[in-house]
Amino acid sequence: MRWLVRAVLVVIVLLVVATVAVYAISTADLNRSYDIPAQALTLSVPTDAASVERGRHFATAIAKCSDCHSADLGGKVFLDVPPFLITAPNLTRGQGGLGSSLTDADIVRAVRDGVAPNGHALLIMPSSAFQYLSDEDLGDIIAFVRARPPVDRTLPANDVRPLGRVLLVIGALPPPDAATIDHSAHPPATMPAAITPEYGRYMAITGGCTGCHRANLAGGPIPGLPPDAPHAQNLTPANIGSWTEDDFARALRTGKRPDGTTINTLMPWPYTAQMTDTEIKALWLYVRSVPPVQTPAK
Repeated sequence: MRWLVRAVLVVIVLLVVATVAVYAISTADLNRSYDIPAQALTLSVPTDAASVERGRHFATAIAKCSDCHSADLGGKVFLDVPPFLITAPNLTRGQGGLGSSLTDADIVRAVRDGVAPNGHALLIMPSSAFQYLSDEDLGDIIAFVRARPPVDRTLPANDVRPLGRVLLVIGALPPPDAATIDHSAHPPATMPAAITPEYGRYMAITGGCTGCHRANLAGGPIPGLPPDAPHAQNLTPANIGSWTEDDFARALRTGKRPDGTTINTLMPWPYTAQMTDTEIKALWLYVRSVPPVQTPAK
């Protein structure tokens, strides 16, 4: 029996050491600081009604802020799963909101760099796409956020649970965008809307198309989602070469494929339905311009 007791004690000691190591490593990773140059956070934010309305359109139809932060921007619990609890914060000036404490620079840092005011990475923020937002577009989005009425909604704090810490330490979770993007890059001052492949590419990046469908639009498993989640469709001419521009617009506005089947709302067509004709036509031109990639056989 003595050897059994010793074995149990050894196992207990190893578990304690492993637990301490996982907690220490994961805490250091979560508390890593990112220093963003002050000049990169300077942005002119308008206050006129036209800019606020333009910001509403861009935040809703393109950036899809309300998909995470709710239609009223009062925030919500975004994920509550065994590895972690993650909330999209209340961005308004109401009780429990951040609207009164966040500076314009704080919002720029969060959107473009995926970094919180304390310098730590935001756990989920698609800054790899939003870093390309022009100064004008981001300024209008901030103007819209500032103009939203207060919402009283207090949300729980983010919590990376033990399973999440283990997954983080073994590299089973994708790194936050703050750890992978170029924080020294600066987007253009403006990106005028035009029916061109170039503007369509801007729509595809800032609208999240390339985040799910990949940079080459060939689709596949969506980064960060479980393996059994629906895959993003191949949007290259190799797969949707028979689609017409009307088919494409119908898919974005009604969630219907040419054969009449409904597209899963994981593809956020309720938001792309609000895109303008110019935005959809430009996106179509870009989709038609990418090199064809064959979808791998399943």
